Amino acid sequence: MKRILFAIVLLLSSAALCFAGERDGYTLEEMVVLSRHNIRSPLSGGGSVLSRITPCEWFEWTSAPGELSLKGAVLETQMGQYFSSWAESEGLFGRNAVPLDEEVLFYANSLQRTIATAQYFSSGMFPLANVRIRHDKTIGVMDPIFNPQITCADERFLSEAYSQIEAFGGEKGLRGIGEKMAPNYAVLEKVLRMSKSPAAANDTVRVPLHDTSVKLTPGKEPSMSGGFKMATSAADALVLQYYEEPSLRAASFGRKISRAQWEAIVEIKDRYVDVLFTAPAVARNVAQPLLAQILSELRASGRKFSFLCGHDSNVASVLAALGCKEYLLPDALEKKTPIGCKLVFAKYLGKDGREYAEVLLVYASDTQFRQSCCFDGKNAPARYSLSFEGLSPNEDGLYLWSDLEARFEEVID
Repeated sequence: MKRILFAIVLLLSSAALCFAGERDGYTLEEMVVLSRHNIRSPLSGGGSVLSRITPCEWFEWTSAPGELSLKGAVLETQMGQYFSSWAESEGLFGRNAVPLDEEVLFYANSLQRTIATAQYFSSGMFPLANVRIRHDKTIGVMDPIFNPQITCADERFLSEAYSQIEAFGGEKGLRGIGEKMAPNYAVLEKVLRMSKSPAAANDTVRVPLHDTSVKLTPGKEPSMSGGFKMATSAADALVLQYYEEPSLRAASFGRKISRAQWEAIVEIKDRYVDVLFTAPAVARNVAQPLLAQILSELRASGRKFSFLCGHDSNVASVLAALGCKEYLLPDALEKKTPIGCKLVFAKYLGKDGREYAEVLLVYASDTQFRQSCCFDGKNAPARYSLSFEGLSPNEDGLYLWSDLEARFEEVID
């Protein structure tokens, strides 16, 4: 623990990273970053379903259930330093900048892991500034801006949303989802040694395939019950253990499993997020407050950098609502919204006097997570440019800002 804390101090005092990512002919005017929090402990503690479905001992976490881990703090500080170097290389801020209050906004959901993520990122990006982290609710209470809750009770909306959710399973609907995930469940059951778990005494030796149900309730997040949810809880805990546990063999409870098998486990939780939050009707509904906040920041006079810290459901629903084309991230175990990832809206002024925008995901590879590599010019986090249905980028891969702005307005309205 002391070594990790010492690493944070070193990161805060180190020189700026080497970065060469500036675009010729364009001047960076502003960045708005929607971040997923960094590594946390599993949401469930002792006595939960996690302890009932395996006889194995889970990793001993450095934080309480659902809170940012010490390793997550180190990695987030490094990511902040990377963005500091990026912003400096593009002339957005000077070296060791202390920005004016109106130039930056750091706004997090009112949970420990999101507030702490924003705090550590700000320390890496602006180490000489005492940046205020805004959160609007009592700690532990979801902020409506970040809470992906259903806001419409209209029967037409609910019918459309349920139909789109069932489409993830094909002709068999929700039953089809379980059947498609059966090979993934088999890998999970093997790693967990589920047949020898305490739950096995109650005949739960496998993940049920056909008992999944989804509920959309106005004023609440989309929810799921059944085997798919149980499998997701275990897959989530295993991937967090993969990031934190130094021994890869120990991360899988002594099993020697392949990269493809790890990806099969992670696909369970990625698909869970897709089913609950990326059906078009659901995404447009639950992401609306956050989309409005992002657009407001992109339009804010004098703003140079905004950091909004939430969850994978936020990143996934925002992208789905905006019509992001399908993608799978390279060099990442989590293929859609890796933990700690940054959805970046970068706004540029072109040499033609017009404003442009790039939308990209910035994330650490799973190797960087496991090895706690320091980001530098030779070991930078990955950057993946995103594309959108109905929008055409120019030859430099940038969208006209007016086109992206119109997409925001269309979805919000």
